[in-house]
Amino acid sequence: MNNVRFATALHILTLLHLQPGELLPSEYIAGSINLNPAVVRKELSNLRNCGLVESKEGKGGGSTLAKPASEILLSDIYQAVKQHALLGKSNNPNPACPVGKEINTRLDELYSEAEFFVLQKLGKKTLADFASQFS
Repeated sequence: MNNVRFATALHILTLLHLQPGELLPSEYIAGSINLNPAVVRKELSNLRNCGLVESKEGKGGGSTLAKPASEILLSDIYQAVKQHALLGKSNNPNPACPVGKEINTRLDELYSEAEFFVLQKLGKKTLADFASQFS
């Protein structure tokens, strides 16, 4: 994944887990991540749509985890923010070339295999496991 969405989402969810029972405003979360609150709100909306976050709007509002951190796998978070193939895109080769005519098929196979192993590894760790590294 060639962006920071996984890191941002994991940061948000870790903050929410480490402050249970509190509704954290997007401004507070944004201050921790050092991002614009609008970017954080957009990611919170995505996490809410994926069932990982609950939010309350208005004064005194904020966000909290939608379920216990022990039930949220890191692979769930990855799937929630994934936009592109893990290793990037294939190219536009010359189809007359012996490599060019097959490279994208072989790359797709390689990318699928790599993503399978990433998801397998992330599926063995929960948000609670990850968050236990912080005080």
